[in-house]
Formats: sequence, C-alpha cells, structure tokens
Amino acid sequence: MKEIKINNRTIKTYSFEESFGKYFKSKSFVKNYNEEMARLKLAYQIKQMRIENKLTQKALAIEAKMPQSVIARIESGKHSFSLGTLYRIAKAFNKEVQLG
Repeated sequence: MKEIKINNRTIKTYSFEESFGKYFKSKSFVKNYNEEMARLKLAYQIKQMRIENKLTQKALAIEAKMPQSVIARIESGKHSFSLGTLYRIAKAFNKEVQLG
C-alpha cells in the first residue's frame, strides 16, 4: 500500500498484486479474468483499426451490416459480442478471425 497526499487528503493506493493477488489462486477467477482481458483487447483492436482506417462507427456498421449501436457497445468495452459479430467486423476490414 502507498499513501499519496492530494489537497490535504490522504489517498491509499494498492498495487495490482495487493488488490487481486489472492484471487489468482482460483482457477475459475483466472479463467474468467483471461476471457475478459481477451474480450477487452479485441474491443480495443476494433476501435484502433476503425480509427486507423478513418471510419466512423456508422461507416463500419454499414460495412459490417449491423447497427451502429453494436459497434458503440463493443468499443465501450462494457458488452460482450458473438463470434459471428466479430467475423462480420473482421470481414469489413478484409481480415480473417484466427484463433491461436
């Protein structure tokens, strides 16, 4: 734990290990954590590819044949998505979904 003083207030901060270390002893937690991190990484990659290709969410949605709201939900990182949705987005970028 580390204490930081800001505007006459003391804020306690904890490292990742201090906060979650004991949970990583659970196989179930590790499995769910890894799945969530993979989903968040995919969402980030989709947004980065869209920006690099100078596409709006709406333009990507049209290419992927889905509502713009689906793209927004994926990019927010707060919603999961199906393999079918991922496939349609990849196809819009002329990419393939590869596992491994």
